[in-house]
Amino acid sequence: MDLVRRVQAMQEMARQARGTGKKIAFVPTMGALHDGHLSLVRRARELGDVVVVSVFINPKQFGPAEDFARYPRDLARDADLCIQEGVDHLFAPEPDEMYPPGHRTFVDMEGLTTVLEGSARPGHFRGVLTVVMKLLHVVKPHFAFFGQKDAQQALIVRRMVKDLNLDAEVVVAPTVRHEDGLALSSRNAFLGPAERAAATVLSRALGRARQMVEREDVRSARAIEAAVREVLAAEPRARIDYVAVVDAETLEPREEITGETLIPLAVFLGGTRLIDNALVRPPAAPRPPAGDKA
Repeated sequence: MDLVRRVQAMQEMARQARGTGKKIAFVPTMGALHDGHLSLVRRARELGDVVVVSVFINPKQFGPAEDFARYPRDLARDADLCIQEGVDHLFAPEPDEMYPPGHRTFVDMEGLTTVLEGSARPGHFRGVLTVVMKLLHVVKPHFAFFGQKDAQQALIVRRMVKDLNLDAEVVVAPTVRHEDGLALSSRNAFLGPAERAAATVLSRALGRARQMVEREDVRSARAIEAAVREVLAAEPRARIDYVAVVDAETLEPREEITGETLIPLAVFLGGTRLIDNALVRPPAAPRPPAGDKA
């Protein structure tokens, strides 16, 4: 496996791969790799001839009071995991390589980036879209892989790729969970033992929502949101940031569940903020085409 630290070197490798007809499959990450990331790598290996993983903790998507400084960093461990998974290139640039002095160009989007996570973290998605755009230009992938756990991020990246006619296909893979239901996340490392035990309340709350929609045929978004909040409120260590019931494509609030619906939430456990979501649809609603591709 090649460890690549420079943009120009990564671009040249990508040009050579494309020039020989090889398909590049790309998994962008912020490191602290876990089985959720590795599931994306395995999917990338299925679709691509060349697999590239990036590890870059993007300073532009963190607010001034957020956890950029303490975000988990262990490039040596990440590299070992990539080697075990057969990754061809690990792209791990320093911040000044991605944002050299004088950098002042950013990517933004109307509507989808100012609600939910965008409302809770102003400017977050401006940073996300900018770094993803730069990474796509550097790595030049045919396929780029994202996880459903970050549902809003996956949605806006798909939208950007479509709106700007980028030469990449976005593949969104299911959330990977621990046996007790907690979604895998690098931020889980911040949880103490009691908070870790309490964190299962996120998946339990979403499970209640899924049961209401898919088994009990509840169509009222207000009733579903109330039930999710009730489950979360029963855990004394959990503090709700937001819970919503929205259209899975537009993120507009729903009043009634009539098609595919996203139920995203954000919850604080102590000083750690976790996000999760569920995609639900009534039993009679048609399912979207398989693949979740842009």
